[in-house]
Amino acid sequence: MKDKRRMVWIISVVCIILAVAFCAVSIVKMNRLQKQARDLETEVARLMSEQNEKQTETLTETEEIKEVKKTKKKKSKKAKKETNTETETEATETGTDTESDVQTEKSTEAQNGHVVAIDPGHQGSWVNMSEQEPSGPGSSEMKAKATTGTQGRYTGVPEYQLNLDISLALQKELENRGYRVVMARTDNDTAISNSERALKAYEEGGEIYVRIHANGSDDSSVNGALGMTPSYENPYVANLAEESYRLTECILNTYCNETGFNNLGIQYHDDMTGINWSKIPVMILEMGFMTNEHDDTAMQDTDMQAKMVSGIADGIDLYFGDSQ
Repeated sequence: MKDKRRMVWIISVVCIILAVAFCAVSIVKMNRLQKQARDLETEVARLMSEQNEKQTETLTETEEIKEVKKTKKKKSKKAKKETNTETETEATETGTDTESDVQTEKSTEAQNGHVVAIDPGHQGSWVNMSEQEPSGPGSSEMKAKATTGTQGRYTGVPEYQLNLDISLALQKELENRGYRVVMARTDNDTAISNSERALKAYEEGGEIYVRIHANGSDDSSVNGALGMTPSYENPYVANLAEESYRLTECILNTYCNETGFNNLGIQYHDDMTGINWSKIPVMILEMGFMTNEHDDTAMQDTDMQAKMVSGIADGIDLYFGDSQ
């Protein structure tokens, strides 16, 4: 009888110990789950805060860009009026010929109130641009600062030279139409990276950024012109997507209408350094395929080059005309 009581007592003690241990384990697990829930709550709040900050920064940047453009236009118009008044006064008082002064003013001030930035794509092959730069602000993806581009399979002309020739002619045409023009480069020797070109376009007052390129393909039958623009999901310049697309559409359509080149349409590209670093509406015009006999030889024809330049300029006129 005594042994039975002892056994019952032992079993009772063991049960109590197990019950206490189970409760302790349950409490520990519950505390752990509560901590995880609190941590998850904190992380969600942090992510929401970051998202709100990013949206605020994007809106602020967009408003700042709009405000800068308005200020530039006001200053440009004011400067134009002051210049015209001063020129007329001097001509009246002195009776001297002011044609040379007006010509000088054309090269430094936009007569129509608009400023266009042009980037003759690529770089001379002898300029070492192999060092890398981020493909976009804060990006971990690195790309060469600039490349030499393709080359005419039938004419032997390098792309960087064709791009420069057309861009310099376009500069003159636009200045004749009253624009002020910002050039990313005016020779093949100056070392300037793709991100530096994009920032220069903005810092020197450009309202739009037009990048002049020519194309290449392993298939020599491929021909025609196309436009490139950032997508609405671009991680760097999504706020420029709508205006960039409109700019691309204006230039590509008038270019193809003027030259007769096949219109291959518009492509979205979010992997171009010169696009990702832009702070103003940006597009790339691929004028034609230098690997196609028709396009390559046509783009070296003097009369065709005049049409190419005129077509691009008409597209810029159309863009600003639509935006007014």
